[in-house]
Amino acid sequence: MSSRRPDDRAASALRFTTELVAWVATPWALAGHSWLLAALSVLILIGLPTLFSTPGDKAHVIIAVPGRVTILLVLLQLAAAVVFSWLAWPSWAAVPVTLLAAATLVTERRRWRWLVSANRRAD
Repeated sequence: MSSRRPDDRAASALRFTTELVAWVATPWALAGHSWLLAALSVLILIGLPTLFSTPGDKAHVIIAVPGRVTILLVLLQLAAAVVFSWLAWPSWAAVPVTLLAAATLVTERRRWRWLVSANRRAD
């Protein structure tokens, strides 16, 4: 398998869009329960992927982690976008979010294969 990261501009765009939705929908849904939970959700959803990344996947790595951890962080974002969009918004808004997350899952496959390859370990 190639050691170069696959070209995934479409996947990156879908992934980032889904992350944006998660960053909005999660605190929106949690704000009615607790402003602290809402604020913590944003810190977690933005902070974890900022701190932890797989070498070669991002230009700047603060804390190196194996590719599987990066995949889990993406799955966290996707799950948050879907679950909290359904909790915060009407179905006409949540359905497109669910479809967006599904499309992201499909387009992420090449990157995820690359992330779990032997060369994507945290050093």
